[in-house]
Amino acid sequence: MSDSPSSTPLDSLPTTKVARAARFAKTGLSVGANYVKHYAKRAVGADSPTADLHAQNAAELYGALSEMKGSVLKVAQMLAMEKNILPAAYAEQFAQAQYQTPPLSGPLVSKAFRDAFGKSPFEVFDEFDPAARQAASIGQVHFARKDGRALAVKVQYPGVAASIRSDIRLVKPVALRVLGLDEATVRPYLAEVETRLLEETDYALELRRGQQLATACAHLPHLEFPQYYPALSANRILTMDWLPGQHLREFLATSPSQPVRNQLGQTLWDFYQFQLHTLRQVHADPHPGNFLLRAEHGGTVGVLDFGCVKEIPADVHRLFTALLAPETLRDEARLTALLTEAGVLRPDDAPARRAFYLSTMQASLELVGRPFRQPVFNFGDPAFLQALYALGDDLMQQPELRQQREPRGSEHFIYLNRTYVGLFALLTELGAEVRTAAA
Repeated sequence: MSDSPSSTPLDSLPTTKVARAARFAKTGLSVGANYVKHYAKRAVGADSPTADLHAQNAAELYGALSEMKGSVLKVAQMLAMEKNILPAAYAEQFAQAQYQTPPLSGPLVSKAFRDAFGKSPFEVFDEFDPAARQAASIGQVHFARKDGRALAVKVQYPGVAASIRSDIRLVKPVALRVLGLDEATVRPYLAEVETRLLEETDYALELRRGQQLATACAHLPHLEFPQYYPALSANRILTMDWLPGQHLREFLATSPSQPVRNQLGQTLWDFYQFQLHTLRQVHADPHPGNFLLRAEHGGTVGVLDFGCVKEIPADVHRLFTALLAPETLRDEARLTALLTEAGVLRPDDAPARRAFYLSTMQASLELVGRPFRQPVFNFGDPAFLQALYALGDDLMQQPELRQQREPRGSEHFIYLNRTYVGLFALLTELGAEVRTAAA
């Protein structure tokens, strides 16, 4: 794991429903005031660019999310990966959540240890750095040593697990109003997100998954996994080996060679294909902060954070792979049947709506599935990812989709889509050329 610069530590977090609602409301008032000032300037003929308004509001919102942490900050991470959803100012601000957010102060960290072990971290470990090396949405990471081993100790923020359901209830009415959606139709999708977020706060589950996936993937070359230490872990504390390596941006700053980039990209691709097709579960949080890269041995990838793992039901795996298969795009009847089974097309759709969804999905699957249909794919050409984001932009502007008041498709696809868009973005930033054909 690599060191990251720390922001000003937080001495407290809003953990109660009332406190978090008040913090959210305060941000709403500030954003509203920015809009008032923006339009007031325009009314008197003064220059007030929309980009400046977005920048002010993005900074205000990100400040609140960083302070609240937990599920709302995790959503910011997800949105940063889905760049076509956000104006540029928001995407740039939220991207910080992939690497660094303000850490907790030392006293709060010590309290977590005393609650768990009845001891301070300095009594549990031979050496413990009270300054967080990395701080993210659910917890922060400290460096420690015990019995000569370099360790990474993840400390969960207080109140995160308890706040998730209340946060979703807090944000849901706003989201439903903005998007014009009916709560009953989005309930399965919200339940899927809530379930994954709650799992991320279960450090005992993450420890088991980390051990299981490390064992299952041990034969894959150029991958590294930390060893976990149950005796040094608890409900809100997770201790593992400190892996060497750098996060993506730091690694790219060292100007790695193209062969190293390619091997790292191949390692990531093979890792995800093995998970999808053999394990039927995937590390579903592929943002850059969860991987450590090294140039040694031609390129190695350290894999962190198994808090978000999506288990894939057999019928969902069959649908997902069938929709990406080359023969599906060439057979409209097969595509129609698969989209109907997936819930994208419905028997009561009017012919015009049915034709629209069919053509939209044909265009989407052609683009998204392109890497799977070629023996080698050059992610170093940014045109592919740009086209993927442009497609998202185009779809969001389609009147038919804007008027659609209910989501379609399996809720299981939320995290599968997130996983592969995140993987594509990683490989593109890495500039890797990858053998993508199935073995």
